[in-house]
Amino acid sequence: MFLLSAALWAQTPTADQSLSMKTGGSPRISPDGRLIAYTVTEADWEENAFRTQIWIYDSTTGERYQLTHAKKSSSSPQWSPDSKKLAFSSSRDGKTQIYLISPTGGEATPLTDFDGNAGAFQWSPDGKKIAFVSSGPPSKARKEREEKFGAFEVFRGDHNMNHIWTVEVATPPAKAKPTPLTGGAEFSVGELAWSPDSQRIAFSAARDPDIASSGTSDIYIVRLSDKGLRKVVSVDGPDTSPVWSPDGAQIAFQTANGDPYYFFTNRRIGIAPADGGPVRVVSGKFDENASLIDWGPEGIYFSGFQKTTQHLFRLNPATGDFQKLSAPAEGLFGSASFTRDFAKAAFTCSFPNRMAEICTSTLAGFAARPITSFAEQLKPFQLATRDVVEWKSKDGALIEGILIKPHDFDPSKKYPLLVIIHGGPAGIDLPAVNPDRTYPIERFAAKGAVILRPNYRGSAGYGEKFRSLNVRNLGLGDHDDVVSGVDFLIAKGYIDPERVGAMGWSQGGYISAFLTTFSTRFKAISVGAGISDWRTYYVNTDIDPFTRQYLKATPWEDPEIYRKTSPMSYINNAKTPTLIQHGEFDKRVPIPNAYELYRGLQDRNVPVKLIVYKGFGHGVDKPKEQKAAMEHNYDWFSRWIWGEKVNTLTH
Repeated sequence: MFLLSAALWAQTPTADQSLSMKTGGSPRISPDGRLIAYTVTEADWEENAFRTQIWIYDSTTGERYQLTHAKKSSSSPQWSPDSKKLAFSSSRDGKTQIYLISPTGGEATPLTDFDGNAGAFQWSPDGKKIAFVSSGPPSKARKEREEKFGAFEVFRGDHNMNHIWTVEVATPPAKAKPTPLTGGAEFSVGELAWSPDSQRIAFSAARDPDIASSGTSDIYIVRLSDKGLRKVVSVDGPDTSPVWSPDGAQIAFQTANGDPYYFFTNRRIGIAPADGGPVRVVSGKFDENASLIDWGPEGIYFSGFQKTTQHLFRLNPATGDFQKLSAPAEGLFGSASFTRDFAKAAFTCSFPNRMAEICTSTLAGFAARPITSFAEQLKPFQLATRDVVEWKSKDGALIEGILIKPHDFDPSKKYPLLVIIHGGPAGIDLPAVNPDRTYPIERFAAKGAVILRPNYRGSAGYGEKFRSLNVRNLGLGDHDDVVSGVDFLIAKGYIDPERVGAMGWSQGGYISAFLTTFSTRFKAISVGAGISDWRTYYVNTDIDPFTRQYLKATPWEDPEIYRKTSPMSYINNAKTPTLIQHGEFDKRVPIPNAYELYRGLQDRNVPVKLIVYKGFGHGVDKPKEQKAAMEHNYDWFSRWIWGEKVNTLTH
């Protein structure tokens, strides 16, 4: 599957080699357990895109083969209940439609044919229909308005509401016109789930599709026979991801359970009667976000982080007790799907210092068995090593991080230290190996750097109390977590305290911006899509509830908390050479944040470079621009940490 020429045989992967590495995802085991569909994503340099195709693994023969070959991506594989067909999404003919294909190969047949994009979809248990989410074709009124007045938008007033559509699955498959099951302007649908008898659909829906309205999501049920609609869950905060009990009498779902501060509190699993009634939270004993997967005869299945590991769990809905199914303890297991009898599962799996694979196992006597060999891509290279370390922050909070050392690390030497800070803040860094994106970790390590990836306060995996430690403490507490980690490593004796740098994207970019203005500990910093001023952020972002929750106020109610947590408040202290990277059309962290920091540093005569990635939003998601971002960072730190003359890419 992965052939490497002699020309690629080198100690450290280049940016091109790292970005060209294939990765797997979306494992879906067939209901009968014989086949596993999964996706493989790789760079298409000619088209400057990452392409995804569907592969099949046959457990009876051990064979694996590529199933889809279209020039455009094919994704989201879903098995028919009889395991004889596979449905998937693709925009190969323009708009995103649902296609059907035999798992043994052949041409894919388009199932949907309408002037709209098909979103998340699911087979009915009887195999006769597929339901999917879509905003449908543009309305007649919208078309007439554009013809008369041109294109304009009423901000947070012009919404294309998402609704449920159904389509018949004919034999043989043929294009069909979908029909809407829900409609109107009262709500916008998120996820859906068929009832076991194929007569009803449970779904989540918010007041509109705006991300800022996600906290209004509730759970509904609609009947296919007469389109009868009923709201069955309505508590404050988002209620999402419905799953039916095997007998069709109850609905499990993810819920904030009325907590208005749902950004940093635990996502719980609740249960409600399908006919309506009180909500019962059943995952309260699990102190982390419980990501609901499915409900089988023996209980409810979910996944969750536990520090720097991720596992599959089964929950007893009657008692709230849960058991960890996956093993060994240091593993990372996610994206699980199950056979019809819940005897087997397919999932992603990884381990410290290993690349993620698609794996399978029985649930009784769990033993993950890889069915892919993505790690073979790493064999030609001498990679850095990854270990979990722990230290105390200024206030005594225990902080963990991933420590990455050169393959030939010698503790008697002095190394530069680079801190790479994840986003979120409820993200997490893990000890598995992933192909480098944005930050050239392996090249930094091969150049002689030690790298720390801190799971600062607010990170996932450490429980609700830990995720709440940066509430009304953004930047300040994060600074202490990062700097205490730097001090911890300096005390080990192998870090050069005069050559310390930091970088990060999104929330990691915000923390990097805070470090560049609040601290003089760093020799160089890179700020990726970072917040520079919370007030600027609040009035520009598409997700303003984030700020109101973490700072527990608007800037008009408490200007002081916005001042003391904003990097720009400390701009007069700034001395650190800073690279700023930002997407031109970023809605999550709008680009005024980048311009504000850039102007402030320029006015202070601090060395600064601003790179704007044209046409991109919050993430840079094309291979050529990702390569550019990696080279920009490599050049910046080579200049300021290693004192080297760099190439002309950033100068």
